Amino acid sequence: MALRKTIISPQFEAANDSAAFIARIKPDTGTSEPVYKQLQRRITAMIESGELLDGDSLPSERALADALDLSRTTVRRCYEELRSQNHISTHGRAGVTINAPGRVNPKLGKLKGFTEEMQELGMTPSTQLLEHSIVHDRTIASLFNRPASARFLRLVRLRLGDDMPLTREVAWYDLSTAPALASWDLSGSAYQYIEAYCGLRLSYGEQTIEAVLSNDEEAQVFSFTEPGPCLLLKRKTFTTDGQCVEYVEGTFRGDAYTYRITLNMRA
Repeated sequence: MALRKTIISPQFEAANDSAAFIARIKPDTGTSEPVYKQLQRRITAMIESGELLDGDSLPSERALADALDLSRTTVRRCYEELRSQNHISTHGRAGVTINAPGRVNPKLGKLKGFTEEMQELGMTPSTQLLEHSIVHDRTIASLFNRPASARFLRLVRLRLGDDMPLTREVAWYDLSTAPALASWDLSGSAYQYIEAYCGLRLSYGEQTIEAVLSNDEEAQVFSFTEPGPCLLLKRKTFTTDGQCVEYVEGTFRGDAYTYRITLNMRA
């Protein structure tokens, strides 16, 4: 199976820059899509990407119509659609504000699985198993420095926190190093199972984070109406003797997930 290819999302201007906001949502008059729909779609995309956060203010109908040289009726219809989807709220003279879901905000720096991460955040983790198989895969074998004939446990899982889908995860486990994983019932943490039943000690992980757009499978499980910004985490996990036992590609939804990193002044 081919590895996930990265599609780098564009770097966006600051959401609180009014000129940048107007430039981002400016409609294209050369398409057949109604102008109000274009505005609605672009503002929704900014909410889902995290550019517009909960409580951020939007221009009034009149101000936005003037800035975009549109009729106030067009802007009003856009706002009505956004309001019907609970993306915005109107508070009289207080103006128009964004309604955005809160974001999961875990801290980097420690090797831990999804289950432990959710528990640290006070959320209830759960999993929906999408695929489970024992496979031979030449590309994956090369990542583990194994021969092409090596066997791997391959899992595709939807991981949820408090019943909200957060990541679609594809994981491979080396059955040469940890053969007991072939009979794992998938309950609890993979890391705990590896240490408790495979006789291995886990030492460290190597992880990268990349910006991607959701593919068709991810858009479906995240209920995206179109490809949305996500974070792709790729992780290799090693035992104390330097053997790679796990390779994971987890795609986290960008509208609900951010990472925190503590940066110290001195080592």
